[in-house]
Amino acid sequence: QVHLVESGGGLVQAEGSLRLSCATSGRAFSSYTMSWFRQAPGKEREFVGGVRRSGGSTDYADSVKGRFAISRDNAKNTMYLQMNYLKPEDTAVYYCAATSAIGLPRSAALYRYWGQGTQVTVSS
Repeated sequence: QVHLVESGGGLVQAEGSLRLSCATSGRAFSSYTMSWFRQAPGKEREFVGGVRRSGGSTDYADSVKGRFAISRDNAKNTMYLQMNYLKPEDTAVYYCAATSAIGLPRSAALYRYWGQGTQVTVSS
């Protein structure tokens, strides 16, 4: 069992920055591929980006590539999402998720463990 807790959300102006954290407990953090998803009102949950077990490989949705950066600290059992140049369309609830699947999947259905989410609101 893996327990995930997000933090760091809030209200920010467009072109501002936020850093989200995802703290984990339970089974070995380093054995999971970790990703961030987001869900805006009335929309489906979408993949934002992810990082493989070792932290050496990442993947991002086109909509955030070049603005967001994901990292993980396996010694601290924590994953991070640095969000820069935020846009109003980035407004959503952001979730971290863990999977033991091979590779770095973008499908939410392949992630077994989820956090409760943290709200990010970007004002124009």
